[in-house]
Amino acid sequence: MTNKTVKLQGEGFDTTELPVLTGTFGNEVIDVRALNKATGMFTLDPGFVSTASCESKITFIDGDKGLLYYRGYPIEQLAEHSDYLEVCYLLIYGELPTAEQKAKFKETVTKHTMVHEQLTWFFRGFRRDAHPMAMMVGVVGALSAFYQDSLEISDPRHREIAIFRLLSKVPTIAAMCYRYSEGLPFNYPRNDLGYAANFMHMMFATPCEPYEPNPVLVRALDRIFILHADHEQNASTSTVRLAGSSGANPFACIASGISSLWGSSHGGANEAVLDMLDEIGDVSRVAEFMEGVKQKKYRLMGFGHRVYRNMDPRASIMKQTCHEVLTELGLQDSPKFKLAMELEQIALNDPYFVERKLYPNVDFYSGIVLSALGIPVSMFTVIFALSRTVGWISHWNEMISDPNQKIGRPRQLYTGSARRDFVPTDKR
Repeated sequence: MTNKTVKLQGEGFDTTELPVLTGTFGNEVIDVRALNKATGMFTLDPGFVSTASCESKITFIDGDKGLLYYRGYPIEQLAEHSDYLEVCYLLIYGELPTAEQKAKFKETVTKHTMVHEQLTWFFRGFRRDAHPMAMMVGVVGALSAFYQDSLEISDPRHREIAIFRLLSKVPTIAAMCYRYSEGLPFNYPRNDLGYAANFMHMMFATPCEPYEPNPVLVRALDRIFILHADHEQNASTSTVRLAGSSGANPFACIASGISSLWGSSHGGANEAVLDMLDEIGDVSRVAEFMEGVKQKKYRLMGFGHRVYRNMDPRASIMKQTCHEVLTELGLQDSPKFKLAMELEQIALNDPYFVERKLYPNVDFYSGIVLSALGIPVSMFTVIFALSRTVGWISHWNEMISDPNQKIGRPRQLYTGSARRDFVPTDKR
Protein backbone atom coordinates (compact mmCIF):
# COMPACT_ATOMS: atom_id res chain seq x y z
CA MET A 1 0.00 0.00 0.00
CA THR A 2 1.28 3.47 -0.85
CA ASN A 3 0.63 6.70 1.03
CA LYS A 4 -1.71 7.84 -1.74
CA THR A 5 -5.40 8.28 -0.97
CA VAL A 6 -8.53 9.42 -2.73
CA LYS A 7 -11.01 11.72 -1.00
CA LEU A 8 -14.77 11.39 -1.13
CA GLN A 9 -17.07 14.25 -0.16
CA GLY A 10 -20.82 13.96 0.02
CA GLU A 11 -23.95 15.06 1.76
CA GLY A 12 -24.46 13.28 5.06
CA PHE A 13 -20.86 12.22 5.75
CA ASP A 14 -17.53 13.83 6.48
CA THR A 15 -14.72 13.79 3.94
CA THR A 16 -13.58 10.19 3.63
CA GLU A 17 -10.10 9.14 2.59
CA LEU A 18 -9.65 5.76 0.91
CA PRO A 19 -6.18 4.24 0.55
CA VAL A 20 -4.72 3.38 -2.87
CA LEU A 21 -3.02 0.00 -3.24
CA THR A 22 -0.22 -0.69 -5.71
CA GLY A 23 0.66 -4.13 -7.03
CA THR A 24 3.73 -5.44 -8.85
CA PHE A 25 2.17 -4.58 -12.21
CA GLY A 26 -1.12 -3.20 -13.41
CA ASN A 27 -3.56 -0.51 -12.33
CA GLU A 28 -3.59 0.95 -8.86
CA VAL A 29 -6.59 -0.07 -6.78
CA ILE A 30 -8.78 2.02 -4.49
CA ASP A 31 -9.39 0.07 -1.29
CA VAL A 32 -13.15 0.49 -0.68
CA ARG A 33 -13.47 -1.94 2.23
CA ALA A 34 -14.22 0.91 4.63
CA LEU A 35 -16.52 2.74 2.24
CA ASN A 36 -19.86 1.49 3.59
CA LYS A 37 -18.96 2.07 7.22
CA ALA A 38 -17.74 5.61 6.48
CA THR A 39 -20.41 6.73 4.02
CA GLY A 40 -23.28 4.25 4.15
CA MET A 41 -22.83 3.61 0.42
CA PHE A 42 -21.75 0.67 -1.75
CA THR A 43 -20.17 0.63 -5.19
CA LEU A 44 -21.96 -0.62 -8.32
CA ASP A 45 -19.90 -2.43 -10.96
CA PRO A 46 -21.88 -4.92 -13.11
CA GLY A 47 -19.60 -7.68 -14.35
CA PHE A 48 -16.88 -6.49 -11.94
CA VAL A 49 -15.08 -4.86 -14.88
CA SER A 50 -13.55 -2.16 -12.65
CA THR A 51 -13.34 -4.13 -9.41
CA ALA A 52 -10.44 -6.16 -8.05
CA SER A 53 -12.16 -9.08 -6.34
CA CYS A 54 -9.06 -10.34 -4.56
CA GLU A 55 -5.32 -10.05 -4.13
CA SER A 56 -3.38 -12.72 -6.03
CA LYS A 57 0.21 -13.65 -6.83
CA ILE A 58 -0.53 -16.21 -9.55
CA THR A 59 -1.21 -14.64 -12.96
CA PHE A 60 -0.91 -11.16 -14.47
CA ILE A 61 -2.50 -9.91 -17.69
CA ASP A 62 -1.90 -6.57 -19.41
CA GLY A 63 -4.51 -6.48 -22.15
CA ASP A 64 -3.23 -3.24 -23.70
CA LYS A 65 0.31 -4.54 -24.10
CA GLY A 66 -0.66 -8.16 -24.83
CA LEU A 67 1.15 -9.65 -21.82
CA LEU A 68 0.39 -12.86 -19.93
CA TYR A 69 2.64 -13.90 -17.04
CA TYR A 70 2.40 -17.03 -14.88
CA ARG A 71 4.10 -16.20 -11.56
CA GLY A 72 6.12 -13.56 -13.44
CA TYR A 73 7.19 -15.80 -16.34
CA PRO A 74 6.02 -14.73 -19.85
CA ILE A 75 3.71 -17.29 -21.42
CA GLU A 76 5.89 -17.33 -24.57
CA GLN A 77 8.90 -18.62 -22.63
CA LEU A 78 6.92 -21.27 -20.80
CA ALA A 79 5.25 -22.51 -23.98
CA GLU A 80 8.60 -22.81 -25.75
CA HIS A 81 10.84 -24.20 -23.01
CA SER A 82 8.59 -25.83 -20.41
CA ASP A 83 6.01 -28.60 -20.22
CA TYR A 84 2.57 -28.68 -18.67
CA LEU A 85 3.42 -30.46 -15.41
CA GLU A 86 6.31 -28.07 -14.79
CA VAL A 87 3.89 -25.17 -15.34
CA CYS A 88 1.47 -26.85 -12.91
CA TYR A 89 4.19 -26.95 -10.27
CA LEU A 90 4.94 -23.27 -10.91
CA LEU A 91 1.31 -22.20 -10.58
CA ILE A 92 0.73 -24.24 -7.41
CA TYR A 93 3.97 -23.57 -5.53
CA GLY A 94 5.08 -20.22 -6.99
CA GLU A 95 8.51 -21.26 -8.30
CA LEU A 96 9.85 -23.45 -11.07
CA PRO A 97 10.91 -26.85 -9.68
CA THR A 98 14.41 -28.19 -9.41
CA ALA A 99 15.11 -31.36 -11.40
CA GLU A 100 14.49 -33.44 -8.27
CA GLN A 101 11.26 -31.60 -7.40
CA LYS A 102 10.01 -31.94 -10.96
CA ALA A 103 10.69 -35.67 -11.07
CA LYS A 104 8.93 -36.25 -7.74
CA PHE A 105 5.97 -34.07 -8.76
CA LYS A 106 5.59 -35.90 -12.08
CA GLU A 107 5.80 -39.29 -10.36
CA THR A 108 3.11 -38.35 -7.83
CA VAL A 109 0.72 -37.10 -10.52
CA THR A 110 1.40 -40.11 -12.77
CA LYS A 111 0.78 -42.68 -10.05
CA HIS A 112 -2.62 -41.27 -9.09
CA THR A 113 -4.27 -41.12 -12.51
CA MET A 114 -6.54 -44.11 -11.89
CA VAL A 115 -9.98 -43.42 -10.45
CA HIS A 116 -11.95 -45.48 -7.96
CA GLU A 117 -13.38 -48.39 -9.96
CA GLN A 118 -16.86 -47.78 -8.58
CA LEU A 119 -16.75 -44.32 -10.15
CA THR A 120 -17.01 -45.96 -13.57
CA TRP A 121 -20.56 -47.02 -12.65
CA PHE A 122 -21.59 -43.37 -12.52
CA PHE A 123 -21.36 -43.20 -16.30
CA ARG A 124 -24.05 -45.84 -16.74
CA GLY A 125 -26.54 -43.36 -15.32
CA PHE A 126 -25.92 -40.93 -18.19
CA ARG A 127 -27.54 -41.14 -21.58
CA ARG A 128 -25.08 -41.96 -24.34
CA ASP A 129 -25.89 -38.65 -26.04
CA ALA A 130 -25.25 -36.61 -22.88
CA HIS A 131 -22.85 -33.71 -23.44
CA PRO A 132 -19.36 -34.56 -22.12
CA MET A 133 -19.38 -31.37 -20.02
CA ALA A 134 -22.56 -32.52 -18.29
CA MET A 135 -20.78 -35.72 -17.33
CA MET A 136 -17.67 -33.80 -16.24
CA VAL A 137 -19.66 -31.61 -13.85
CA GLY A 138 -21.34 -34.61 -12.24
CA VAL A 139 -18.37 -36.95 -11.98
CA VAL A 140 -15.82 -34.37 -10.78
CA GLY A 141 -18.28 -33.17 -8.17
CA ALA A 142 -18.80 -36.77 -7.06
CA LEU A 143 -15.08 -37.25 -6.31
CA SER A 144 -15.73 -35.92 -2.81
CA ALA A 145 -17.84 -39.02 -2.14
CA PHE A 146 -14.88 -41.28 -2.93
CA TYR A 147 -11.93 -39.34 -1.49
CA GLN A 148 -13.20 -38.23 1.89
CA ASP A 149 -9.75 -38.26 3.47
CA SER A 150 -8.76 -34.93 1.85
CA LEU A 151 -11.73 -32.70 2.55
CA GLU A 152 -10.45 -30.79 5.60
CA ILE A 153 -9.63 -27.56 3.78
CA SER A 154 -7.97 -25.94 6.81
CA ASP A 155 -5.29 -28.66 6.72
CA PRO A 156 -2.52 -27.79 4.18
CA ARG A 157 -1.72 -31.47 3.69
CA HIS A 158 -5.34 -32.28 2.88
CA ARG A 159 -5.38 -29.45 0.36
CA GLU A 160 -2.21 -30.73 -1.29
CA ILE A 161 -3.60 -34.27 -1.55
CA ALA A 162 -6.80 -32.91 -3.14
CA ILE A 163 -4.71 -30.86 -5.58
CA PHE A 164 -2.76 -33.93 -6.70
CA ARG A 165 -5.92 -35.98 -7.04
CA LEU A 166 -7.60 -33.39 -9.23
CA LEU A 167 -4.53 -32.90 -11.42
CA SER A 168 -4.15 -36.66 -11.83
CA LYS A 169 -7.75 -37.76 -12.23
CA VAL A 170 -9.43 -35.02 -14.28
CA PRO A 171 -7.71 -36.18 -17.53
CA THR A 172 -8.86 -39.73 -16.82
CA ILE A 173 -12.43 -38.55 -16.24
CA ALA A 174 -12.31 -36.35 -19.35
CA ALA A 175 -11.23 -39.28 -21.51
CA MET A 176 -13.92 -41.47 -19.94
CA CYS A 177 -16.57 -38.88 -20.88
CA TYR A 178 -15.48 -39.14 -24.51
CA ARG A 179 -15.24 -42.95 -24.53
CA TYR A 180 -18.66 -43.34 -22.95
CA SER A 181 -20.31 -40.99 -25.43
CA GLU A 182 -18.76 -42.98 -28.29
CA GLY A 183 -19.76 -46.37 -26.88
CA LEU A 184 -16.12 -47.37 -26.43
CA PRO A 185 -14.51 -49.22 -23.51
CA PHE A 186 -12.61 -47.14 -20.97
CA ASN A 187 -8.82 -47.16 -21.24
CA TYR A 188 -6.79 -47.37 -18.06
CA PRO A 189 -3.95 -44.85 -17.79
CA ARG A 190 -0.35 -45.84 -18.51
CA ASN A 191 2.42 -44.83 -16.10
CA ASP A 192 5.06 -45.00 -18.84
CA LEU A 193 3.55 -42.04 -20.69
CA GLY A 194 3.71 -38.32 -20.01
CA TYR A 195 0.67 -36.24 -19.06
CA ALA A 196 -0.51 -35.25 -22.57
CA ALA A 197 0.53 -38.56 -24.16
CA ASN A 198 -1.34 -40.51 -21.50
CA PHE A 199 -4.47 -38.45 -22.14
CA MET A 200 -4.22 -39.18 -25.88
CA HIS A 201 -3.81 -42.88 -25.07
CA MET A 202 -6.91 -42.87 -22.86
CA MET A 203 -8.83 -41.05 -25.61
CA PHE A 204 -7.81 -42.93 -28.71
CA ALA A 205 -6.25 -46.33 -27.92
CA THR A 206 -8.14 -49.53 -28.62
CA PRO A 207 -7.73 -52.89 -26.85
CA CYS A 208 -6.96 -54.45 -30.23
CA GLU A 209 -3.47 -53.05 -30.80
CA PRO A 210 -0.66 -51.06 -29.17
CA TYR A 211 -0.99 -47.28 -29.19
CA GLU A 212 2.01 -44.99 -29.52
CA PRO A 213 1.18 -41.27 -29.46
CA ASN A 214 2.79 -39.10 -32.13
CA PRO A 215 5.35 -36.86 -30.34
CA VAL A 216 4.54 -33.84 -32.52
CA LEU A 217 0.86 -34.11 -31.65
CA VAL A 218 1.67 -34.75 -27.98
CA ARG A 219 3.76 -31.58 -27.84
CA ALA A 220 0.94 -29.62 -29.48
CA LEU A 221 -1.59 -30.84 -26.92
CA ASP A 222 0.82 -30.14 -24.07
CA ARG A 223 1.20 -26.59 -25.38
CA ILE A 224 -2.57 -26.17 -25.49
CA PHE A 225 -2.67 -27.25 -21.84
CA ILE A 226 -0.01 -24.66 -20.95
CA LEU A 227 -1.71 -21.80 -22.81
CA HIS A 228 -5.04 -22.48 -21.08
CA ALA A 229 -3.68 -23.32 -17.62
CA ASP A 230 -4.71 -20.00 -16.09
CA HIS A 231 -6.06 -16.61 -17.12
CA GLU A 232 -6.38 -14.57 -13.94
CA GLN A 233 -9.83 -13.68 -12.48
CA ASN A 234 -12.06 -14.85 -15.34
CA ALA A 235 -15.66 -16.04 -14.84
CA SER A 236 -14.87 -19.68 -14.00
CA THR A 237 -11.93 -18.85 -11.71
CA SER A 238 -14.07 -16.28 -9.90
CA THR A 239 -16.77 -18.95 -9.59
CA VAL A 240 -14.29 -21.35 -7.99
CA ARG A 241 -13.14 -18.66 -5.57
CA LEU A 242 -16.70 -17.69 -4.65
CA ALA A 243 -17.71 -21.32 -4.09
CA GLY A 244 -14.53 -21.95 -2.12
CA SER A 245 -15.09 -18.90 0.09
CA SER A 246 -18.05 -20.71 1.68
CA GLY A 247 -15.79 -23.59 2.77
CA ALA A 248 -17.02 -26.00 0.08
CA ASN A 249 -14.76 -28.97 -0.62
CA PRO A 250 -12.27 -28.63 -3.50
CA PHE A 251 -13.98 -31.18 -5.75
CA ALA A 252 -17.28 -29.28 -5.52
CA CYS A 253 -15.45 -26.01 -6.20
CA ILE A 254 -13.79 -27.36 -9.35
CA ALA A 255 -17.14 -28.76 -10.51
CA SER A 256 -18.56 -25.24 -10.13
CA GLY A 257 -15.71 -23.90 -12.29
CA ILE A 258 -16.48 -26.51 -14.95
CA SER A 259 -20.13 -25.42 -14.90
CA SER A 260 -19.16 -21.79 -15.39
CA LEU A 261 -16.72 -22.64 -18.17
CA TRP A 262 -19.48 -24.50 -19.99
CA GLY A 263 -21.18 -21.19 -20.83
CA SER A 264 -20.97 -20.24 -24.51
CA SER A 265 -19.50 -16.84 -23.64
CA HIS A 266 -16.57 -18.43 -21.81
CA GLY A 267 -15.37 -21.87 -22.91
CA GLY A 268 -17.10 -22.35 -26.23
CA ALA A 269 -15.19 -19.87 -28.39
CA ASN A 270 -13.01 -22.35 -30.29
CA GLU A 271 -16.09 -24.43 -31.08
CA ALA A 272 -17.74 -21.27 -32.46
CA VAL A 273 -14.72 -20.73 -34.74
CA LEU A 274 -15.22 -24.10 -36.42
CA ASP A 275 -18.94 -23.44 -36.74
CA MET A 276 -18.08 -20.15 -38.48
CA LEU A 277 -15.64 -21.86 -40.87
CA ASP A 278 -18.29 -24.44 -41.72
CA GLU A 279 -20.79 -21.65 -42.32
CA ILE A 280 -18.43 -19.88 -44.73
CA GLY A 281 -17.79 -23.19 -46.45
CA ASP A 282 -15.26 -22.20 -49.09
CA VAL A 283 -12.35 -19.80 -49.44
CA SER A 284 -14.15 -18.10 -52.34
CA ARG A 285 -16.76 -16.80 -49.83
CA VAL A 286 -14.31 -15.26 -47.37
CA ALA A 287 -14.31 -11.74 -48.84
CA GLU A 288 -18.11 -11.72 -48.97
CA PHE A 289 -18.28 -12.95 -45.36
CA MET A 290 -15.87 -10.30 -44.08
CA GLU A 291 -17.88 -7.56 -45.80
CA GLY A 292 -20.94 -9.01 -44.07
CA VAL A 293 -19.10 -8.75 -40.74
CA LYS A 294 -18.54 -5.04 -41.38
CA GLN A 295 -22.25 -4.64 -42.07
CA LYS A 296 -23.14 -6.53 -38.84
CA LYS A 297 -24.71 -9.36 -40.85
CA TYR A 298 -22.28 -11.98 -39.51
CA ARG A 299 -20.29 -12.45 -36.30
CA LEU A 300 -16.54 -12.87 -36.60
CA MET A 301 -15.49 -15.56 -34.13
CA GLY A 302 -11.93 -16.07 -32.87
CA PHE A 303 -10.88 -12.45 -33.37
CA GLY A 304 -10.48 -9.82 -30.68
CA HIS A 305 -10.67 -10.45 -26.95
CA ARG A 306 -12.45 -8.90 -23.99
CA VAL A 307 -9.17 -8.49 -22.09
CA TYR A 308 -6.53 -8.14 -24.83
CA ARG A 309 -6.70 -4.83 -26.68
CA ASN A 310 -3.58 -5.86 -28.55
CA MET A 311 -2.49 -9.23 -29.93
CA ASP A 312 -3.38 -12.19 -27.70
CA PRO A 313 0.12 -13.40 -26.66
CA ARG A 314 -1.10 -16.99 -26.85
CA ALA A 315 -2.26 -16.63 -30.45
CA SER A 316 1.18 -16.53 -32.12
CA ILE A 317 2.23 -19.63 -30.16
CA MET A 318 -0.92 -21.46 -31.18
CA LYS A 319 -0.51 -20.34 -34.80
CA GLN A 320 2.95 -21.93 -34.88
CA THR A 321 1.55 -25.07 -33.26
CA CYS A 322 -1.24 -25.15 -35.83
CA HIS A 323 1.28 -25.15 -38.68
CA GLU A 324 3.35 -27.88 -37.01
CA VAL A 325 0.36 -30.17 -36.50
CA LEU A 326 -1.13 -29.71 -39.95
CA THR A 327 2.27 -30.24 -41.59
CA GLU A 328 2.85 -33.40 -39.57
CA LEU A 329 -0.57 -34.76 -40.59
CA GLY A 330 -0.30 -33.59 -44.21
CA LEU A 331 -3.28 -31.28 -43.78
CA GLN A 332 -1.60 -27.95 -44.55
CA ASP A 333 -3.46 -27.81 -47.88
CA SER A 334 -6.83 -28.67 -46.38
CA PRO A 335 -9.70 -26.41 -47.50
CA LYS A 336 -10.61 -25.47 -43.92
CA PHE A 337 -7.06 -24.38 -43.08
CA LYS A 338 -6.76 -22.34 -46.29
CA LEU A 339 -10.07 -20.71 -45.47
CA ALA A 340 -8.85 -19.85 -41.96
CA MET A 341 -5.60 -18.35 -43.26
CA GLU A 342 -7.51 -16.19 -45.75
CA LEU A 343 -9.67 -14.89 -42.90
CA GLU A 344 -6.54 -14.13 -40.91
CA GLN A 345 -4.90 -12.20 -43.76
CA ILE A 346 -7.94 -9.99 -44.30
CA ALA A 347 -8.28 -9.29 -40.57
CA LEU A 348 -4.60 -8.37 -40.24
CA ASN A 349 -4.56 -6.04 -43.25
CA ASP A 350 -8.02 -4.53 -43.62
CA PRO A 351 -8.14 -1.11 -41.85
CA TYR A 352 -11.63 -1.87 -40.50
CA PHE A 353 -10.36 -4.82 -38.43
CA VAL A 354 -6.93 -3.31 -37.65
CA GLU A 355 -8.43 -0.11 -36.25
CA ARG A 356 -10.75 -2.15 -34.03
CA LYS A 357 -7.85 -4.38 -32.99
CA LEU A 358 -9.69 -7.52 -34.07
CA TYR A 359 -6.58 -9.68 -34.13
CA PRO A 360 -6.79 -13.49 -34.16
CA ASN A 361 -6.93 -14.85 -30.61
CA VAL A 362 -5.91 -18.23 -29.19
CA ASP A 363 -9.35 -19.73 -29.89
CA PHE A 364 -9.03 -19.07 -33.61
CA TYR A 365 -6.15 -21.53 -33.89
CA SER A 366 -6.84 -23.94 -31.03
CA GLY A 367 -10.10 -25.18 -32.55
CA ILE A 368 -8.30 -26.05 -35.78
CA VAL A 369 -5.53 -27.85 -33.86
CA LEU A 370 -7.91 -29.84 -31.66
CA SER A 371 -9.94 -30.86 -34.69
CA ALA A 372 -6.76 -32.01 -36.48
CA LEU A 373 -5.82 -34.07 -33.41
CA GLY A 374 -9.06 -36.00 -33.83
CA ILE A 375 -10.80 -34.44 -30.83
CA PRO A 376 -14.52 -33.90 -31.56
CA VAL A 377 -16.08 -30.46 -31.12
CA SER A 378 -18.15 -31.69 -28.16
CA MET A 379 -14.88 -32.28 -26.27
CA PHE A 380 -13.32 -28.87 -26.88
CA THR A 381 -14.62 -27.31 -23.67
CA VAL A 382 -13.68 -30.48 -21.77
CA ILE A 383 -10.07 -30.00 -22.94
CA PHE A 384 -10.30 -26.41 -21.74
CA ALA A 385 -11.56 -27.59 -18.33
CA LEU A 386 -8.77 -30.17 -18.10
CA SER A 387 -6.17 -27.49 -18.85
CA ARG A 388 -7.66 -24.92 -16.49
CA THR A 389 -7.99 -27.28 -13.51
CA VAL A 390 -4.52 -26.36 -12.28
CA GLY A 391 -5.36 -22.65 -12.42
CA TRP A 392 -8.58 -23.17 -10.52
CA ILE A 393 -6.98 -25.22 -7.76
CA SER A 394 -4.06 -22.78 -7.49
CA HIS A 395 -6.46 -19.87 -6.95
CA TRP A 396 -8.58 -21.96 -4.59
CA ASN A 397 -5.52 -22.91 -2.51
CA GLU A 398 -4.25 -19.32 -2.47
CA MET A 399 -7.64 -18.09 -1.26
CA ILE A 400 -8.02 -20.74 1.47
CA SER A 401 -4.47 -19.97 2.67
CA ASP A 402 -5.23 -16.25 2.98
CA PRO A 403 -5.90 -15.34 6.66
CA ASN A 404 -8.01 -12.38 5.49
CA GLN A 405 -10.30 -14.55 3.36
CA LYS A 406 -14.03 -14.01 3.87
CA ILE A 407 -17.10 -15.62 2.37
CA GLY A 408 -18.10 -13.86 -0.83
CA ARG A 409 -21.16 -11.65 -0.43
CA PRO A 410 -21.65 -9.15 -3.30
CA ARG A 411 -24.03 -6.26 -2.73
CA GLN A 412 -26.75 -4.98 -5.05
CA LEU A 413 -28.67 -1.89 -6.08
CA TYR A 414 -32.29 -2.81 -5.37
CA THR A 415 -34.73 -1.33 -7.90
CA GLY A 416 -37.84 -3.44 -7.14
CA SER A 417 -41.11 -2.46 -5.49
CA ALA A 418 -41.20 -0.29 -2.38
CA ARG A 419 -42.72 -1.74 0.80
CA ARG A 420 -46.31 -2.81 0.33
CA ASP A 421 -48.87 -4.74 2.37
CA PHE A 422 -50.30 -8.12 1.55
CA VAL A 423 -53.80 -8.10 0.05
CA PRO A 424 -56.06 -11.16 0.44
CA THR A 425 -57.00 -13.01 -2.72
CA ASP A 426 -60.64 -11.89 -2.75
CA LYS A 427 -59.62 -8.22 -2.58
CA ARG A 428 -57.02 -8.15 -5.38
